[in-house]
Amino acid sequence: MTEVKREVFGQMPREEGGGMVEKFILKSDSVKVEILSLGCIIATLETKGRDGEFSDVVLGFDTLEGYTRKHPFFGTVVGRVANRIAKGRFSVDGKEYQLFLNNGPNSLHGGARGFDKVLWSPQVLPNGVCFFRLSPDGEEGYPGDLKVWVTYTLSGGELAINYRAQTSKTTPINLTNHAYFNLAGQGSRDIYDHEISIEADSYLPVDDTKIPTGEVAAVQGTSFDLRQPVELGKHLQKFHLDGFDHNFCLQQVQARRLVARARHPLTGRAMEVHTTQPGIQFYTGNNLDGSLKGKGAIAYPKHAAFCLETQNWPDAVNKLHFPNALLRPGEEYNHTTWLVFSAA
Repeated sequence: MTEVKREVFGQMPREEGGGMVEKFILKSDSVKVEILSLGCIIATLETKGRDGEFSDVVLGFDTLEGYTRKHPFFGTVVGRVANRIAKGRFSVDGKEYQLFLNNGPNSLHGGARGFDKVLWSPQVLPNGVCFFRLSPDGEEGYPGDLKVWVTYTLSGGELAINYRAQTSKTTPINLTNHAYFNLAGQGSRDIYDHEISIEADSYLPVDDTKIPTGEVAAVQGTSFDLRQPVELGKHLQKFHLDGFDHNFCLQQVQARRLVARARHPLTGRAMEVHTTQPGIQFYTGNNLDGSLKGKGAIAYPKHAAFCLETQNWPDAVNKLHFPNALLRPGEEYNHTTWLVFSAA
């Protein structure tokens, strides 16, 4: 059985439009997750280790104030389009659209005020919570009134995140959750002792602004071959890598499949990622630098966490040979990702 509770988390500042932020607590025997109505943020995710003790394995803040200030999308749902759009530009049906540039020369994670920075309308479910919002035509430069539903449900050790959307005009869409994980427990120094594997035969090389070049490259014989588990610290050292921030190309099927696994041998905690999405962005917290203090006033240094963001490929709206990024009126965008936590 999953227990669902709701409580007030805080009040948005007046300059952010005010409004009450609620926290929804989903609890099973093995997982406890706290989700905010601001940005559908996973603020806490506690899971058992081999010793039976719970530990919070996601980065974030103790108070609302942390989330209303600038932060690197801790736990948020990002959209309308997660990841990068080159030069913030795309064309739909012959019309060109220009987005706000918030990542060097590119647009990232929905723009200046994306889905991560707005209040969503919650509805409590027997085993979770469903958040809804209407993104109006022209918001952040995107066409069409977009209705979006993000549903979190917890069953035992499995947290499911379902994304649905419908639009009044053809629009690009790409939704994901940007949780930062450290299975040793948030606030642990780094993720070097984690074992990571990703079920991908190819990945997308990027230019120096992190935009895919268009090549779909084989992982075979490269540092991107993560089909067998690697110990992250040793792997980064061996290949002289600063870290990962790349899209791995998954099997192009709309069915649920296992795409990635992370394991922390010391605590026995493991997380499997299953999804219907065509890609997964593996990011190792390269831009964390210790300047942000999170829960318990702990500083988050470089490589303090990893993200496994299931999504469409970056800049897919501008690359015709990438999976389709457009949602048309009358269609429904519908993707699910399952995070399965265990300890052994």
